Amino acid sequence: MIRNVVRRPLCAARVAARTVALGVAFNAALGIAALALPFASTLRAQAAGSAVTSPDAKAQAVREWREQHEVEIVRELNTLLALPNRANDATGIKRNADIIRTMLARRGLSARLIANGPYPPAVYGELLTLGATRTVMFYAHYDGQPVSPEEWSSAPYKPTLRTAPNADGSPGAERVPPMTGQFDPEGRIYARSSSDDKAPIIAMLAAIDAIRATGQKPDANLKFFFEGEEEAGSAHLSNVLTQNKELLAADVWLICDGPAHQSRDLQIVFGVRGTMGLDATVYGPARALHSGHYGNWAPNPAIMMTELIASLRDTDGKILVDHFYDDVVPPTAADLAAARALPPVEAELRRSLLLGATEADNAALAERIMLPALNLHGIKVGEVGALSTNSVPTEARATFDFRLVADQRPERIRALVEAYLTARGWYVVHDTPTADERLEHARVVRLDWGGGYPAYRLSMDAPAGAALRRVVSGTIGKEVLVLPTLGGSVGLADIYSVVGVPLITFPTVNHDNSQHAKDENIRLQNIWDAIEVFAGVMTKFGTEWRQTVP
Repeated sequence: MIRNVVRRPLCAARVAARTVALGVAFNAALGIAALALPFASTLRAQAAGSAVTSPDAKAQAVREWREQHEVEIVRELNTLLALPNRANDATGIKRNADIIRTMLARRGLSARLIANGPYPPAVYGELLTLGATRTVMFYAHYDGQPVSPEEWSSAPYKPTLRTAPNADGSPGAERVPPMTGQFDPEGRIYARSSSDDKAPIIAMLAAIDAIRATGQKPDANLKFFFEGEEEAGSAHLSNVLTQNKELLAADVWLICDGPAHQSRDLQIVFGVRGTMGLDATVYGPARALHSGHYGNWAPNPAIMMTELIASLRDTDGKILVDHFYDDVVPPTAADLAAARALPPVEAELRRSLLLGATEADNAALAERIMLPALNLHGIKVGEVGALSTNSVPTEARATFDFRLVADQRPERIRALVEAYLTARGWYVVHDTPTADERLEHARVVRLDWGGGYPAYRLSMDAPAGAALRRVVSGTIGKEVLVLPTLGGSVGLADIYSVVGVPLITFPTVNHDNSQHAKDENIRLQNIWDAIEVFAGVMTKFGTEWRQTVP
């Protein structure tokens, strides 16, 4: 069953129980004893070994087809990657949408653009199957994050093939793509949106080609929804879904966004954290002042901002805002069992990232992402190094995001944070403060809240999830990894509020892809793996699901 994202008010006893559980989670690295739950038992069986030992015949046929068509697959991906795709670039985003629609239509799918206003269109495609009783929706997005071209090793919209990254993580040497034959599977293509999220789109299209070429057929109706403003906050997604509810009807949505596990193994994820963005500005003197003449007299906004930041969280990541954890659902025994069944990756991540330690006494990553988080993106105040001046700056600005878990609501987070800061002497405004406000209050902070959405969770025992696990495990030849929640945030709660069917996240790209940053890349083997598993889902998921729930 679906865990609702909106729950009844908490009674005092329930709040107390949650507070105790969360305290244990932080102080003992989420040490909650595993109970004899059905899913925990499944994980123990998987850890002990699996009967799945090799890919099935259908997957092998798809692999052989792919090995003969790698050049064409990469060429089609590069065509898409060469198109700038900022959601606020109407011309560029329309060009992306048009070419994806053409790619779908070329494969015989019914394809169209869905646009109900002056905002990025979604691309929709469908491939109906005679006699099918299940309909699967594949979701991805084609828009991308902003770029600073001068920071990239190669032009962000000029797809560049390189060898595997160097030992320090920097991009490998450039390579000329082969005209025929196969690629080095460890090679990578560098371009904006190569991983997030254009490669999965091309892998889906190649999977359709592969199953047709190998004589296979879908066993479910296949639908595709490619969003055009996910990286811009999906402000219009609910409207698009609502106005096209009948067209977009499906029995399950597969969210094909995000990275595979850090072990490089594929994973199925049953939830995502919510998010809430915040931009804060604090104010010093009306003009910059000589630090010798006025320092230690005029309040310094840089110091004020660091004090504000330090007041919000401790060094282990625990958020200090009063009542912040009152609404939090702590990890269950089944959640922890799933996290602890994953391959350990923390030591290698620490080594590759040059981390002497992590927060919370080196707690496991999979367990940490099941808790709320407050992240500081950056601080802007004055200059440093050769550009610094001996002056007290006029203002300091910082950008944060809150990552939310089940039952936390963005509007509640906003109210708690503002009450917390007010109680600690901050005068909170939401626009540029007036001269009178700055004169009357010693500490003024402007808070600009970004769009947010709550977390989403699906039970790990849901029939659709069980069927998907069996299909993917059989396709790849070993048990697929299972996670309760993804560390990142996608507006699945908003999608669920409209479509009302299970949403399962099925990411396929490499974890070390530098998404949202310079030198974003896609590892070629991840594309090849994605083609096989997408083909497996398209041809086996409907049957497997019917056998689970007739």
